[in-house]
Amino acid sequence: MSVQPDLPDPPSARSLNPRQTGILEIVRSNGTVRVEDLARRFQVAVQTVRRDLTRLAEDGLLSRYHGGVQRSDSTTENIAYRQRQALHRDAKKRIAKAVAREVPDGCSLSLNIGTTIEAIAAELLQHRNLRVITNNLNVAATLADNPHCEVIVAGGVVRARDRAIVGEAALNFISQFKVDIGLIGISSIEADGSLRDFDYREVSVARGILQHSRAVWLAADHSKFHRSAMVEVGRLDQIDRLFTDQPPPPPFGTLLSSAGVDCVVASGE
Repeated sequence: MSVQPDLPDPPSARSLNPRQTGILEIVRSNGTVRVEDLARRFQVAVQTVRRDLTRLAEDGLLSRYHGGVQRSDSTTENIAYRQRQALHRDAKKRIAKAVAREVPDGCSLSLNIGTTIEAIAAELLQHRNLRVITNNLNVAATLADNPHCEVIVAGGVVRARDRAIVGEAALNFISQFKVDIGLIGISSIEADGSLRDFDYREVSVARGILQHSRAVWLAADHSKFHRSAMVEVGRLDQIDRLFTDQPPPPPFGTLLSSAGVDCVVASGE
């Protein structure tokens, strides 16, 4: 199978600078923030903050209103793939390294879609005797460079924007296997303990991985907590281990403990 090379990244794929990342975190935590408050917080001119907000709004990461800014959350549509690649790159890399340290040689895995899962694939290039089933062409292309890894790719409809393979055919394929570890990414972890995503077609494949894995590991950076999405993938009590980059906020510590989930917080090494 040939995989088309990546297209050049559009401007929105450029990494955010530390101030822009900080602004995004503040907005996501507070919901709405005034421009003047952000300027004071970062000790820069209002015009500087406005330029940052224009960039973030153009990328669809937040919404502006007169004098302020607010979250641009949608329960029906995720932010663009290239933008997700740029967000929290360091956090995803820490998570990926933590996951890779725990994956033993000689095991079987299912990997679904998402930029965190793709980061994990890159950290598995030195592993030996892996057998990986995936519906993610980016993961397949990465792990194909590991001569000690057998990659099995699901059939189905290829979603052009992120090279995910979705639909009933992909689900039927995944359901043939019982793997040692199912590694999934997610868009949303809500306070009721539900794991959610945006596209019902990709959710069906993730559910299949949950059902056909001896152990299920969830990889999710801190921004996924308290985020909202439309379609339920599963619940925390279906997860064995959670890999994240910061201690989960309330009430997730209690939820994880009650569900018996081992939470691994990747350190900033």
